[in-house]
Amino acid sequence: MSLILIVVAVSTSVHSAHVMVPSCHKGASEGCLSAVMDGIKKYLAVRGDRWPWTRTDDTPTESSPLIPKGDANEIADRTTEPHQVVVIDEQEPGSKAIHPPYNRYSFIDYFLKYLLVLSNLMFSVLGLLLLSLGLWGLISKESLSQERIGSLGTDPMLVLVTLGFLLTVLCLTGCVGALRENSFLLKVFSGALLVLITAQVLVVIVLYNTQEEIGNVLRSGMLAAMAGYQDDLDLRFITDEIQSNLQCCGADTYRDWEINIYYNCSAPGILACGVPATCCLDPMENGTVWNSQCGLDAQTLDEFSAQSVIFLGGCLGGMSRWVQQHEGLIGTVIVAVLVVQILTVFVTVRLQERIRWHKLYA
Repeated sequence: MSLILIVVAVSTSVHSAHVMVPSCHKGASEGCLSAVMDGIKKYLAVRGDRWPWTRTDDTPTESSPLIPKGDANEIADRTTEPHQVVVIDEQEPGSKAIHPPYNRYSFIDYFLKYLLVLSNLMFSVLGLLLLSLGLWGLISKESLSQERIGSLGTDPMLVLVTLGFLLTVLCLTGCVGALRENSFLLKVFSGALLVLITAQVLVVIVLYNTQEEIGNVLRSGMLAAMAGYQDDLDLRFITDEIQSNLQCCGADTYRDWEINIYYNCSAPGILACGVPATCCLDPMENGTVWNSQCGLDAQTLDEFSAQSVIFLGGCLGGMSRWVQQHEGLIGTVIVAVLVVQILTVFVTVRLQERIRWHKLYA
């Protein structure tokens, strides 16, 4: 009885779907049942349904495929993990790119950051020491007084002040920029460092290609220092250090000391026709007492007699020999300094890039 009701219900639905099913008459039950089943198949085909026993459960399970079927954008949305970032390309509105998380710094990033901080901090302290030493020298010599302010440009202490100030400002910029993760300060620091590297390379090239001109400049500077030997304590200190360390006397020869008004042979004092004690072979009497008059009347001696008392060679030749003997060391130091500065630029640029990613995707 229930089968007849099901068949009647389906037949009614089939007729409503405009599927023709033959009528059933007495004595033709088998043909009628077959016709009804054909009508049911046609009805299910029209609706797009499947037989109940052929249906499958489409609910995702552990055995379901890892990549579901569907549109590429839907796949990207489904497969993106919570810690990943989906970026939509503005030039291609339909495209999406999944980036790895950048909200955390790695150990290398922290290492490079604090290495940059500590190195710049140490050089900042060095710059402050140079600045303090230069200011102390200017103040102790009263170079800032109204009487001596005109000769301030030729004061060697001004070099220390300028170098210390520039080094302090540059290194503090890098130190604060790395510590505070300030991209602007890091850009200023890396840009200034690039300019400094370029300037150093140009200076090395110019010095190598203009050695003769450099010799003339050094000769003029040495003669100027000798002329102001008694009047400027800084020039006196520099000249004495050069002559004692290089074991030389004068610029080209010991007779160059005639340029000084006190050692000139026409001078009225006791120093006339003499040379400073740093020109002497043994300025220490008995190895204990400094003999400041060991070079008296040295200019009146010929070279054969003077060689037993003072150094005959000039300091320019001594400088040239020293450079030739240590050119390998000088080249190594120059290359090492440039490499350290270039590596500092790379570290700074990497830190800037990590800071930028961290701000975008943190």
